[in-house]
Amino acid sequence: MSHKTPQQRVFFGTVLALLGVVFLLDNFHVFDASRVLSFWPMVFMTVGVLKLTQAQGTKDYAIGGGLLLLGIALTLDHMGIISVRWRDLWPVVLIGVGIMVIFNGQWGERFGRGLQSTNTGLADNGQLSLTTVMSGSQIKIDAQNFQGGEMTVLMAGVELDLRNAIMPVDATLHIFVAMGGVEIKIPLDWTVVYKGTPVMGGVEDKTIPTPHPAKRLTITGTVIMGGIEIRN
Repeated sequence: MSHKTPQQRVFFGTVLALLGVVFLLDNFHVFDASRVLSFWPMVFMTVGVLKLTQAQGTKDYAIGGGLLLLGIALTLDHMGIISVRWRDLWPVVLIGVGIMVIFNGQWGERFGRGLQSTNTGLADNGQLSLTTVMSGSQIKIDAQNFQGGEMTVLMAGVELDLRNAIMPVDATLHIFVAMGGVEIKIPLDWTVVYKGTPVMGGVEDKTIPTPHPAKRLTITGTVIMGGIEIRN
């Protein structure tokens, strides 16, 4: 079942219609579509701003700020205000990787590594904190005190298996997905409620309703050009 509101469908449809108009005018040589498409880096700016507004920790601010700065730099480059040459900036990638290696011991297993693992990113208090960037991860949570938490998925895929987890009380899981996908498996006696904002993305609730649900998992957050699928 899709969880898109009428407002979200109107937004998505309007964006598609406007793009169609731009390309149609370009085909008839009325308007140069490249004048609009040259601002595609604003996608990074939008994702960065959304991430900053939902930031819950230092790494969230770092990711959001990095995407925002990248979008600004690329936009200014297309406008001819500054000159960005990738051959001059590639060492930045090495710097970023080095920083992640240095702080890996402090951030622990909050970053998905594309492996099958159990209780990755789960703190002692039952809170999940996981960030996956350009990789795939299969995470199984069998904690007896699962308390929700937060996930950030950027251009990656995550399978989160909660079927063996126990929630002492109802919990909330905040998820930010950009150009990626998340599949969540929950126990049969759980019910799930989604309260979020899909932007050119979608959320599919494929769970089988149970007549007497024991616990409720509330999922909030933003999905941008990606998807979340929930099963039991």
